[in-house]
Formats: sequence, C-alpha cells, structure tokens
Amino acid sequence: MKKTISTLGLLLYIAPAIVILSSCSQTQKKEMNPPVAKKIPHEMTMHGHTRVDNYYWLNQRENAEVIAYLEAENTFTDEYMAHTDEFQQKLYDEMLGRIQQTDISVPYKQNGYYYYTRFEEGSEYPIYCRKKDNLEADEEILLNGNEMAEGYAYFQIGGLQMSSDNNLLAYSIDTVSRRQYTLYIKNLTTNEIYTDAIPNTSGNMAWANDNKTLYYSIKDETLRPHKVLKHNLGSSPSEDKEIFHEADPTFYAFVYKTKSMDYIVIGSTSTMSAEFRFQEAGKPETPFKLFQERQRDMLYSIDHFADHFYIRTNLDAQNFRLMKTPVVNTELVNWTEVIPHRTDVLLEDFDVFSNYLALSERKEGLINVRVKSWDNVNDYYLDFGEPTYMAYLSTNLDFNTDKLRYGYTSLTTPNSVFEFDMTTKEKTLLKQQEVLGGYNPDGYQSERIYAISHDGTKVPISIVYKKGIKMNGQNPLVLYGYGSYGASMDAYFSSSRLSLLDRGFIWAITHIRGGEELGRQWYEDGKLLNKKNTFHDFIACGEHLVAQKYTNADKMFAMGGSAGGLLVGAVVNMRPDLWKGIVAQVPFVDVVTTMLDETIPLTTGEYDEWGNPNEKEYYDYMLSYSPYDHVEAKDYPAMLVTTGLHDSQVQYWEPAKWVAKLREVKTDNNTLLLKTNMDFGHGGASGRFERLKESALEFAFMLNELGINK
Repeated sequence: MKKTISTLGLLLYIAPAIVILSSCSQTQKKEMNPPVAKKIPHEMTMHGHTRVDNYYWLNQRENAEVIAYLEAENTFTDEYMAHTDEFQQKLYDEMLGRIQQTDISVPYKQNGYYYYTRFEEGSEYPIYCRKKDNLEADEEILLNGNEMAEGYAYFQIGGLQMSSDNNLLAYSIDTVSRRQYTLYIKNLTTNEIYTDAIPNTSGNMAWANDNKTLYYSIKDETLRPHKVLKHNLGSSPSEDKEIFHEADPTFYAFVYKTKSMDYIVIGSTSTMSAEFRFQEAGKPETPFKLFQERQRDMLYSIDHFADHFYIRTNLDAQNFRLMKTPVVNTELVNWTEVIPHRTDVLLEDFDVFSNYLALSERKEGLINVRVKSWDNVNDYYLDFGEPTYMAYLSTNLDFNTDKLRYGYTSLTTPNSVFEFDMTTKEKTLLKQQEVLGGYNPDGYQSERIYAISHDGTKVPISIVYKKGIKMNGQNPLVLYGYGSYGASMDAYFSSSRLSLLDRGFIWAITHIRGGEELGRQWYEDGKLLNKKNTFHDFIACGEHLVAQKYTNADKMFAMGGSAGGLLVGAVVNMRPDLWKGIVAQVPFVDVVTTMLDETIPLTTGEYDEWGNPNEKEYYDYMLSYSPYDHVEAKDYPAMLVTTGLHDSQVQYWEPAKWVAKLREVKTDNNTLLLKTNMDFGHGGASGRFERLKESALEFAFMLNELGINK
C-alpha cells in the first residue's frame, strides 16, 4: 500500500517550501528547501580511532521518524522533478513501446515435457507452462505470476523444482523484497497447493527421486542461508530434519540436483573456499558423503556425468581448470585433469555431453565458447564477429545430444538464443528478442577501447552510440561500472538504453579491476587492500573518454549500483570535478560501519572481499575510501541516489545517511535527490513494466541536468 508523508514528517524535516507548479523553472526549483535530517551524534571507537556518525539513528526501520524522513525526501524528489513528469511518462512510453508484450521463451525439454515461460499483453509477471511430449500438445499452466501477485506491491517467484514423476512442483515466493522466500508445493494433477508451506527459505530446493523428499535451505537472522533441511511430503515443516548446518558465518549453504538427476548435492561456499556433500538422489534415507573437505583459498564446484564427477577448481590454477574424479573416490588425491590451467584464459563454466565438452572461457575480456570432442578429433571456438559482446551457455539438460544451446547479445544485438550442432557446426537462431518501433542495429556503432590507469594498467571500455554523432567532446555520456566480487560487466543489449542513445548519448561500460574480465588476477587486483585500483581505473576511463573527445566533464555521468554504488560514491569524493552528475543505485557507501556490524546481512560472508575491519590494517584501508566517511565541505556534482526500504543486500540507511551528510556539508547548489522505494528492496520493482519507471526517473534526471526535455 502506498504511503503518504505525515504532517509530523513535514514539520520535523522540511522547512517551508515554495509551491512548485509543473511548469516551474530550474531557478524556482532550486529555491526549494530540501529535508534536513536531525543530528544525533553517535560515537564509534575502533583501534583507538573514534568516528562520530550524526545520522546513525536512521538505521531504525520501525521508527516513525525515520519513515517520515524518508517520505519527506521522496516528496522533495517528486516535487523537484515534477516539471519532468510528462517527460518521464514519454520516456516510459518509449521504453514500453519497444517491448514485445506477448512473448514466449524458447522451450526446453526435460523428462518428457517441454517447459517455457510466456507473457501476456499488459501483464507484469511471467506465466510458467509446459506441454507433454511435443509442442503441439495442450498447454498446462504451472504458475500464473499475475494472478498470484494480486494484492502485493512486490512479488517475486524464486526457485522452481519439479519432482521426478512430473507431478509435484516446489516453488518459492517473496512478497516483501527481502529475499526471504516461502516455499510451497503444488500437486499438478489436482492443482492443490499443500498446506505445508515453509517460511524463511533462500528459495533454493531439490527433490529426491522418491517424489516425496524435498531438501531446502533456510536463513539465519542475518539472512545468510545456513542450514539445509529435509521435508517429507505431508508432514509438518516443524518436523523437518536438519541435514546440514554451516556454522562458519563466512559460508553460505545451498542444495541442488546434478544435471544427471542422479545426485543431490549440498554445497557451502565463501569468497575463497568451498565444500560439497552428495547423496544418491534415489536413496534419501542414506547419509550425505563429504566430497572433499574445505581448504583455505581452494574453490571448486561439481557436476556429474556417467561414472565421474567433473570439477571446476582453482586448485593450483588461478584461472581455474577442469578436473574429474570417479564417483566412488572423490577425495582430492583421485582428481585428474581434463582441461589444464592457462595464465591468459579464465575457465568460467562447462557443460558435459556424451560426445562433447562445451566450455565458456574468457580471454582478453571476452567470452569464448569452446567445443571439444571426447575423442579429441574436434576442438574449436565459435566465431561471434563483433568487437564487444556477451555470450553464455544456455539450458542444456540432455547428455545424449550433439546440439548445444547458447545465448548471445552485444551492445547492438538483442539477446539471442542459438542451437548449435557440435558435429556439423551449423547454428540455428531459435529466438531473438524482438525490439518494436523499427530498431535497426545498423544504425548504432559499438567499440572497445582502452584507458591507462594510474599504475600503467590497460583498462577495457565497451562503448555504443548512434552512428552519425561527432566525436567533438560535446556528447553526453554515461559511464557505467561495478568492479567487485569478480563479476564481469559484459557488453549486453538494452532496449531501454535506446532512449538515451537516440538523444545523442554515448553509453560506456568500464571493465575495471575487481571484476574478472581479464582473468582471476583482475579480480584479485581490485579487492581487499587493492580495492582502490577499482576507483582509479574508473577515473582513468572517464579521463580517457574526455581526452579522446567522446565527451567532457560537463556532460559525463557516472552510474553504478550496489557495489557499483560504492564505486561512484568513492570516485565522486576523489574527482567531483570529472562528472556532470552521479546516479547511485542502492549504493554500498558506509563501508566501515557496515563491515563492523555482524548482524547485518552479507557482512561476515564478505570479509574476503572487503577485509575484516576488526583488524587494524583493513579498518584503516576501508576508512581511506569509504564514501560516507569522506564526505567533506566541497562542491559535488548533481546526484540521484536510490534505495529500497526492504533492501536485504545494502540496507536503506546507508544511502539515506549519505544524502543527509551531503546535504549538511557540501558547498554547491547542485541537485541532490534521494528516492526510497517504500515497497521494494535491492532489485527494485518486481514487475517487468514497473521497473521501467525507475529507468525513466534516472534518464529524466540526467537529461534534465543537461537541459534536454524532449
């Protein structure tokens, strides 16, 4: 239910403001008085160093004054941007108009059924369906997300798992946006939803092959998946047996069934270590067997085929290698190499077939799909033919086929699913995202260029723009980045982005350290005590784009979300003069305070990413870049900061405190807006159309700062 700001909130947080009409001028808008959060000094001492946080009190989600302040900020943002309402609607209509509303995914076959999802005209959520034996059979609707979402401001279907007899569907639902899923079981013969609903799960589950035993993981008070339980159909969830408990707060527990459907696997992973256990899926009464005990700095993951488990691991292989071991002897001593380690190639993924092995490998920042026959007669790479793109192994559930499904997209090519014959090398386009409104990829240009960072490192940048624009230094540009967790930001297509490109914008994606674009070392060089490389790389990319006359500092915007919000928060402190504006989406900006609070989700599990500030070396280093701690009296560019009240990853109070402190000390009159979605969490809106409104606001903010209103 939509909340409105209370009279108390207005009195507490907003001084009298000029009434703003939709046709008001930029000058009139700047006369508005923004909310002023009250200051309650809170001292925090660690390692003999004391910090004073005047806005620490904002971390009380249930406090009426906190809600009132957030609502006051929302009201200020709405009124400040009111003159763009029609423009936002136009942007939204443009983005919506490019979407094929009645749509269907490429069906895949599993255990005698073809499964797919489809959307209907005007609907926000997918409908999950299947057909028996062939695609001409009658459709069976498994779940209709639109009917299930009625009455909820937020609705998300998590994992779905089908029992071996195709009769029972286990699925999970989140209606709060805290990623705490309630697990349900549906009988597909009777359409009955059983009463044994299970709350507080991670949304992750796996059926044993007896069609009555379901394994699932649950979360602790910090939202860390820490236990795997076993549920017997028809019994009360209160009777569910604990199978595995991960006591180490830096690890996360989960469960899955192998591609072969022969084994249930319980995994527990941290940033730098992993451990797995397995059980025959047809014998749920037997104990799980340890695959290989965890070792510090050894990561591995497993899947099964025939008599072996296949293992992707960084054991003596920084960029990972592929190994295998007999099912009967899984200890490390029995592992043998299938694909060796290479210093210039990162092994990202693999898929096993009866005659072939498909590999996803990253070299020089780009994904290559490699096909290798077991008899070593064939070993080749697919040719994608573009300078920058994104490719990935798709849904491949059948061992006994020579057909490989893979996905492909680029900055100019809509997402596409191909079927590739690994023997004949013929490929078939099964589906390409349809972009309505006359989109022509030939009207746009993509490039990959390199910037030189502070230490001489070459940093890739992927760029897209509309053909015909002049590189005269006068183009508006969005520089997007992430640079954490080893997550690579590949060059993918976005139909929404066309609303900026068609107005003369350039869109640039930075492949900065902290991701894995250039291998595992690229990640290592952008985390822990090397984290500042991420920020220096991003700044170098911005400077290079200005020097090469793609844009200038009065027309360049920095954008990033979550850990990418940390990125833009850090660079705006380091180089506020380089940006016209900042869009910080759910930004992780209060690094030290959060990483010292073990009750907050994600803290303990991320010591290997950011460091443990209980150790002085890491405390001092974090403090040297934490955006919130480095806000000071100087001019900042225009800023739009977004968050969600129910965010489970970055708590809402981080961006809220950041904006409050910026309002207090910054010396400029530039725009500063905080938008808190009171119904959503980290991922924003759950509906496919509703989230376009968030993009429309972000685009309108940037365009408005440049004086573009059409």
